[in-house]
Amino acid sequence: MELFELLKALILGFVEGMTEFAPVSSTGHMIIVDDMWLKTEEFLGKYSANTFKIVVQLGSILAVVVVFWKRLFSLIGLYQGDVTDGKMSERFNLLHVIIGMLPAVIIGFAFKDFIDDHLFGVKTVIWALVAGAILMIAADKFGPKNPRVTSLDQITYRQALAIGLVQCLSLWPGFSRSGATISGGVLFGLNHKTAADFTFIMAVPIMAGASLVSVMKNMDEMTAAHLPFYIVGFVSAFIFALISIKFFLKLIDKIKLTPFAIYRLVLAAVLSWFVFA
Repeated sequence: MELFELLKALILGFVEGMTEFAPVSSTGHMIIVDDMWLKTEEFLGKYSANTFKIVVQLGSILAVVVVFWKRLFSLIGLYQGDVTDGKMSERFNLLHVIIGMLPAVIIGFAFKDFIDDHLFGVKTVIWALVAGAILMIAADKFGPKNPRVTSLDQITYRQALAIGLVQCLSLWPGFSRSGATISGGVLFGLNHKTAADFTFIMAVPIMAGASLVSVMKNMDEMTAAHLPFYIVGFVSAFIFALISIKFFLKLIDKIKLTPFAIYRLVLAAVLSWFVFA
């Protein structure tokens, strides 16, 4: 694989890592950069290129594991000390995560072919950017002004399910998993920081599973020659995600979701001028 092609993987990893934790859609941004500039489909093939856009997110997910390792390990009984936000409690447990991720797993598995065939494109991403922005503005406007849930240990199973149902919207590339789930969390009584924490923890198993399914489904189109491309993208996403994750967690509780929604609307308008004009 040529150096210029590996540079494309580095760029896509940068885009993924810097946008995964902001509610602007990392997949949407990768599709925009790839379809309008990098054109990786020309040497990877359509479905292998789509698989890369999912698998590269594992680099960002590994960054989540590094940052939230105490909380994640406590869920599976591998850590018994204090978590970063206070004393560990049995209230937040693995069942919350399973309940939250189950709706998207079921819908994603059922509509995997439709998503791959029809939703990985700039035009569909534009509409997803707008729809996601509307949800985010609604969450800031109609969510409780003084949310009662200010830590993971206060989340109920019903809230976990409700957030999981909203997360299904993120199967539409460009909608944003974090945008959907943080908005859902805020609308159902969580403060922005707690909604973001739950979003990132829930992303670990759901993205690992989505990557495995996508790789197995498109294995025939992938070759050993693609492996360096995947590795460079993964490492790039991991490094840049580590840089961005803590910054975002501090930022989200201060500026809320609306500034990100405005960015999405501006981006959608600019893209529409290029695509539809």
